[in-house]
Amino acid sequence: MNVTILAANGQIAHLVEERLLTEPTFKDVQLTLMLRHPERLSELNDNPWVTLLDGDLTNPTNVIQATKDADLIRSAVVDHDQTNRPTKNIIAAAKLNGVERVVETSLLGLYNEVPGEFGDWNRDYCFNGDPTGTTAVLTDQLLAESGLTYTTLRLPWLNDRPEVNYTLTHRHDQFVGVSGSRRSIADVVCRIIADPSLGANDSLGIGDPTTEGATRPVY
Repeated sequence: MNVTILAANGQIAHLVEERLLTEPTFKDVQLTLMLRHPERLSELNDNPWVTLLDGDLTNPTNVIQATKDADLIRSAVVDHDQTNRPTKNIIAAAKLNGVERVVETSLLGLYNEVPGEFGDWNRDYCFNGDPTGTTAVLTDQLLAESGLTYTTLRLPWLNDRPEVNYTLTHRHDQFVGVSGSRRSIADVVCRIIADPSLGANDSLGIGDPTTEGATRPVY
C-alpha cells in the first residue's frame, strides 16, 4: 500500500510515521512524505520504505507529484487558506492520479455539535461565533462533494498525554469530550490505513470521554 502524508512534519504525523515504519501490521506500507524543508526528516533519508519530497500544499504541481501512485492521501494539517487551495489541490491531484482515498484534518465544532459551555467557548474561539462559511467547513463540503472516498477527522483540543483513549462520533452525533491526546489521533489515522473502509465518506469526531463536561481544554 502506498500512503502519502502531506505536511508530514507535524507532531501527529511523526507519531503516525513511527508506527507505520515499525509495526508489523504496516510492513507493506510505502510512505511518501511531503513537507517544506524535508531535511527536517533527514533521519529517514536512507529508509527504503520512505520517499521524502519538498513541497507546499498550496502548490498544485507539488501535490500532484507527491500523490502519484498513492493508494491513500493523508493531509496532516487543517486547511485555513482563505480560498481552500490545499483542499482543492488535493482533490484535483487525487482525481488526476486515480487516488480514491483521502483523509483530511479539521476541527471539532464544524456542525455546532459540541454541547454546553465548552461548545459555546469553542465556537467563539475557533469560529468567531459561527462556523458557517469558514474555511474548515468549506473543506469538509468540498470533500463531501468531490466524489472521492474521504474522511474528515474533527480533532479535539490536543494534549501530549501518553494514553490512547477516545470515542469516535459521526457527522450527526454530539461530540464526546473536549480534548484528546495526539497519540489517539495518530491511532485513528493508523486504523484507517489498516482498514480504509473505516470512516469512509464520513466525518469522525475524536474525543477523550474522560474530558466530557469540562468547560475548557484539558491538558
